[in-house]
Amino acid sequence: MSDSAGNQGSQLRWKRALLKLSGEAFAGGQGSGIDPPTVRRIAEEIQAVVQLGVELSIVVGGGNIIRGGLASASGIERTTADHMGMLATVINCLALQDALEKLGLQTRTQTGIGMTAVAEPFIRRRAIRHLEKGRVVIFGAGTGNPYFTTDTAAALRAVEIRAQVLLKATNIDGIYERDPKLDPTAKRYEQISHDEAFQMRLKVMDLTAFSLSMEHGLPIVVFDLAQPGNIRRVLLGEPVGTVVGAR
Repeated sequence: MSDSAGNQGSQLRWKRALLKLSGEAFAGGQGSGIDPPTVRRIAEEIQAVVQLGVELSIVVGGGNIIRGGLASASGIERTTADHMGMLATVINCLALQDALEKLGLQTRTQTGIGMTAVAEPFIRRRAIRHLEKGRVVIFGAGTGNPYFTTDTAAALRAVEIRAQVLLKATNIDGIYERDPKLDPTAKRYEQISHDEAFQMRLKVMDLTAFSLSMEHGLPIVVFDLAQPGNIRRVLLGEPVGTVVGAR
């Protein structure tokens, strides 16, 4: 690592991070599917973070293609529907990997379901080694099990690879006491403990994901992905979004 990269790294609040991206983020203004310019913009945001010296891993959702829960509600057997959703996340992983590699970043995609023709299987020690070598690691197929969301996969993978923070990218600029769309006077929290978020029933992530993060003392930062540069700002410790669990 160069001296300049080392100096930048010393300014980081968190050195190893896991970024949770929703599938909807890949659709841009289309609402569904994959919008290549949007994926490229996300890749450029990730590139700026990696250039700081961050060891970055990513969990991607698949809601832009199919949601297991909705597919199940429409009549598809739940386990089958969830597996369909997991495969959708891998499609997004490959799109993101392609965009990152076109920017010159080394990447590895690992999946919770075996599909060795397109990705590595998830192996914790191998994922950590990739991060130590400066590669971006993208985790697909959720946990590999039905009945678990990609939020839970993000919390699980973050704990497994010993990430220092879980970055929850959303379409809102943090956590509010009430829905700000319904109540413009609702207060946004800048920092809050896991216990406070739990007691106030704040919807940070699904309960399984949140409980796992709380149990392992994993900070969560909820922030607006649409604002350019926000991922970088969060990791540099700037007051962006809402930080849950870190003081």
